[in-house]
Amino acid sequence: MSISVNTMRAIDHWVGVPLCAVVSPVVVLVDGIKNIFSRGYEAPRKLLFIELSEMGSAILVDPAMRNAQARGAELFFLIFKSNRASLTLLNTVKPENIFTIDSSSLGGLIKDTLRFLVIARKHRIDTVIDLELFSRFTALLTGLCGARQRIGYHIFHGEGLWRGFMLTRKVHYNPHIHITKNFLSLIHAAFAKEIEVPFSKIHIADSEVRLEQAIINPVALNTVRERIEKLSKDAGIEFTQGKQRLILVNPNASDLLPQRRWAQQRFSELIQGLHQHFPADLILITGSPAEFDYVEKVRVVANVKNALNFAGQVSFAELPPLYTLSDVMVTNDSGPGHFSAVTPLRTVVLFGPETPALYGSVGNSISITANLACSPCVSAANHRKTPCHDNVCMQAITVSQVLEKMGHQLRESDQAKAR
Repeated sequence: MSISVNTMRAIDHWVGVPLCAVVSPVVVLVDGIKNIFSRGYEAPRKLLFIELSEMGSAILVDPAMRNAQARGAELFFLIFKSNRASLTLLNTVKPENIFTIDSSSLGGLIKDTLRFLVIARKHRIDTVIDLELFSRFTALLTGLCGARQRIGYHIFHGEGLWRGFMLTRKVHYNPHIHITKNFLSLIHAAFAKEIEVPFSKIHIADSEVRLEQAIINPVALNTVRERIEKLSKDAGIEFTQGKQRLILVNPNASDLLPQRRWAQQRFSELIQGLHQHFPADLILITGSPAEFDYVEKVRVVANVKNALNFAGQVSFAELPPLYTLSDVMVTNDSGPGHFSAVTPLRTVVLFGPETPALYGSVGNSISITANLACSPCVSAANHRKTPCHDNVCMQAITVSQVLEKMGHQLRESDQAKAR
């Protein structure tokens, strides 16, 4: 049985805090001994990134990883096994340099954690960057992995979320700039020759937040195209790629924050509206294999012939080809909004408990948010957990609002494709 998100949060608090208290003096003592024999500043050569739980963050950190790579560092990455595929979209990190932890059971979690601590030393990792926002588990991994330089976010004079003394370079997390810029500030701290308190006293230009595009395999592109055409034909729909537009609707969001979901009924109404405005176009309702029933309910209620249940029809590796073939996608604030950014696909992303100012897609995206006084209600300071059980922030987003933005993105797609 897999470990629930709330269980992991509880472990991080009730086990993480005392462990940080016990481990911190040991880490400080070892650092003190190392500093006696230190030769001063040495640029990172083998740099490990730790980001366990968010698949979207594996895309958002890519500009920072390429920045470090351009400075001569060999890259390594630690991620939960279930999220590993997100690193394959751009292949910035070599497959053999990706380490995983199985979070599906407590036994697997403990076993893989201990295995990682051995592997990190075997690879002689000299620098580690903790990308997580104040997770005690990743703080412990950072402190115990044997790296000489350890960079991450530190709370300084803030209250709560104490993580001990695992870091050698403490970075101020700025909740007023996009997360990609926060990640880039970690790279500055890793390569800075002088210590700053706090890091990083630099200006990060918007031009630095540039995402590479996925390399699309023509064979995979053709395979996905044929699958769409066959599914359409079996449903009695005439669809020719390029002649009609392809619209993606992604109605679900991960269990990490269910408050991010726009209601199933709203997605059904949106599909009806899209068909009314664009009757010739094909609508694919997407999702993972596990989301098939959720997607099917949206499709059945919409009752639109040109809307097909496409959940589980493509593998994770086939998402970039699917997005390349498509014209526009609407999605809750979740992984697909970030995965699509490595392709030309235009998106409309719906935000509620989080804010696009921090977590907006860096692709061809339009964000919609109700801007309620209580929103965003999740942040680094509360483990991204909200007491809200009535997501008015998502309910306030209307079908007409989304239709308008979808129409804009479709017109932009038509113009780009000279259609």
